[in-house]
Amino acid sequence: MDATHFVQWFRQAGPYINAHRGKTFVVLFGGAAVEADHFSSLIHDLALLHSLGVRLALVHGARTQVEERLHEAGRQLRYVNGLRLTDAADLRYVKQAVGRVRIRIEARLSMGVANSPMHGARLRVASGNVVTARPLGVRDGVDYGFTGEVRKVDAQAIRLWLEQDAIVLLSPLGYSPTGEIFNLSAEDVATATAMALGADKLLVLSEGPGLRDAAGRPIRELSLSDAERLLAEHPALPEEAARHLRLALRACQSGVRRVHLLGQEIEGALLLELFTRDGVGALITADIYEGARPATIDDVGGILELIRPLETDGTLVWRSRERLEMEIERFTLLERDGAIIGCAALYPFPEERLGELACVAVHPAYRNSGRADTLLRFIERQAGEQRLQRLFVLTTRTAHWFRERGFEPAEVADLPVEKQTLYNWQRRSKVFIKSLPGMQ
Repeated sequence: MDATHFVQWFRQAGPYINAHRGKTFVVLFGGAAVEADHFSSLIHDLALLHSLGVRLALVHGARTQVEERLHEAGRQLRYVNGLRLTDAADLRYVKQAVGRVRIRIEARLSMGVANSPMHGARLRVASGNVVTARPLGVRDGVDYGFTGEVRKVDAQAIRLWLEQDAIVLLSPLGYSPTGEIFNLSAEDVATATAMALGADKLLVLSEGPGLRDAAGRPIRELSLSDAERLLAEHPALPEEAARHLRLALRACQSGVRRVHLLGQEIEGALLLELFTRDGVGALITADIYEGARPATIDDVGGILELIRPLETDGTLVWRSRERLEMEIERFTLLERDGAIIGCAALYPFPEERLGELACVAVHPAYRNSGRADTLLRFIERQAGEQRLQRLFVLTTRTAHWFRERGFEPAEVADLPVEKQTLYNWQRRSKVFIKSLPGMQ
């Protein structure tokens, strides 16, 4: 990475560093992640998050190691509805495998070798019998034995550890009030923990392929309704992807703000997801992650930063800060995770039942992605609410874009009289007008 690129990335990461400080994240990773070549890098990234003030509760799986241990012991693997049947003999090997994985993770979190990313980290790991479990019992005639489900998570104990600056590590084992041990799904433990804590994020490192749309493109964002629709309309989703979508829905519907589904094979997936605007995984959220809203005086600086390059190259008419402050109520913004990525303005001329669509701008990283269409629809709705019948636009370089969206060529004489007197004949902008549906 060259110096300029690093500085730009670090500046972009700044707001996220501040936003994540003091927040509680639950991170789920499976046994395959522990065996991966870049597992040390994952541990380093977790240590970095902790050093930046993120409160971490880690939940590890151990399916890979359990299956290997059962094979070594000559035991038969038995699954029903994606859950392993666990009898008393199997439980012995499950405990061995889970214990080995846990010790391995704790050892990595304890590393502090000089000249390594963990040098000086001084991480403390806390854990205990905070997951109360109960047996699945007999379901549809199948006795699941010592396979259980989470009954309760002791959130108070976990919060106490987090407040003492410890990383909490939870295994896929739970304990009953009678002292029995149950084999649990790590996904169930992570979801229940995030819900009990009211975690700000649940980050899931998936072992299988990520979510993709019908065209094969990676899915980056899903609202709860989108996630429900995807599950209903695509029953052939990979088993793990479907499980994780249901996990995300359950968590978000129970107070977890955001769930991130990440591919464990992506080097630095946690950092890329948390400290870049678009991330590398799929975000499921009940929050308004991106949407149009009216601008306020506090947005002036952000708008100027967005439109200055377009003013410099002549695409937009130059606006002073003073003028923008005076006209700020005319502007609509597209905001993504707190950053302004698009804007447009509506200037009404009520007597002529006309409105001017002006200052349409989208950040370069989000062009050709439908954001400008979102702004146009929002402005058209605003114009309709103000009983305007038509929208007009003056443009020098983007005539084709407006033509493709129903704007027809017009003359300066078709503009409101007030606008005609302000027309810049040196700039020679082309005039386009669009009739608004239902407003004739």
